[in-house]
Amino acid sequence: MRQLITLHVNGERKEVAVLPHHTLLEVLREDLGLIGTKHGCELGECGACTVLIDGTPVLSCLTLPLEVLNSKITTIEGLEHNGQLHPLQETFAELGAAQCGYCTPGMLLSGAALLETHPEPTREQMKEALAGNLCRCTGYTKIYEAVEAAAQRKKERR
Repeated sequence: MRQLITLHVNGERKEVAVLPHHTLLEVLREDLGLIGTKHGCELGECGACTVLIDGTPVLSCLTLPLEVLNSKITTIEGLEHNGQLHPLQETFAELGAAQCGYCTPGMLLSGAALLETHPEPTREQMKEALAGNLCRCTGYTKIYEAVEAAAQRKKERR
């Protein structure tokens, strides 16, 4: 039996009728149509389903919607602000940090959270922050370079 709940997603209040056994990933993709959050392993191992909960990267495949009722949920669709891409989205595109693109939403959200807490992260901090997001295509070098470029861009825009 579905239960009507209110979620705060990408700055908007959303009322949605959810099945109690559905994960946040399923609710975002199937009920709210936010398909940017990727469905990967369902085991919490790949990071493709990463979203931000109150600014912290969380695996939506392991999270129940009832756990985040009073939280601010940000998906990849909500990373841009006032029609402007996040600096990390810009640098990912410019530097070719995305290849197949499947891990990209999770990488971007984890990277954006890192830049909020560490405006000029070291490579070690990047490796730690992105460790939960697996990429089979890039070897991570371009991703780290994109994070560094985004940090510089954010610094210049301040």
